[in-house]
Amino acid sequence: MKSEPESFSIDDLKKRPNKTEPWDGVRNYQARNFMRDQMQVGDQVFFYHSNCDVPGIYGLAEIASTAYPDPTQFIENHHHYDATAKPEEPRWMLVDVRYLRHLKKPISLNLLKEHVEKLQGCPLIMKGNRLSVMPIRPEHWKAILALE
Repeated sequence: MKSEPESFSIDDLKKRPNKTEPWDGVRNYQARNFMRDQMQVGDQVFFYHSNCDVPGIYGLAEIASTAYPDPTQFIENHHHYDATAKPEEPRWMLVDVRYLRHLKKPISLNLLKEHVEKLQGCPLIMKGNRLSVMPIRPEHWKAILALE
């Protein structure tokens, strides 16, 4: 799960009550579908910082809820408002995410790209991929954690 650290960082997640926060504001159908259809309570996720000096994985979190409608889509003056979404037909979903731990040292995107042979097919290092939420196969998860 990617976030810009200036907007919401792994440190921010750690400071939240119960170290848990709704992952709101996802406005991409493919990312929404991953959260809605594939994520299960207890699944672990990499917390990735993007659009910063050193993009990469900074920590681990877990899914703390099943998907439910993102309430920000209905708040007219909110920057995530969607005029086409209706409470009876929500368009956007979210999951709650709970902090687990910081990595001993961040795993930079450059380091990930140095291990392309082990991460063949991993969406995180695919050129042009800009999804904020994406699945990671078990073999990629293990290979990435081994870089820590």
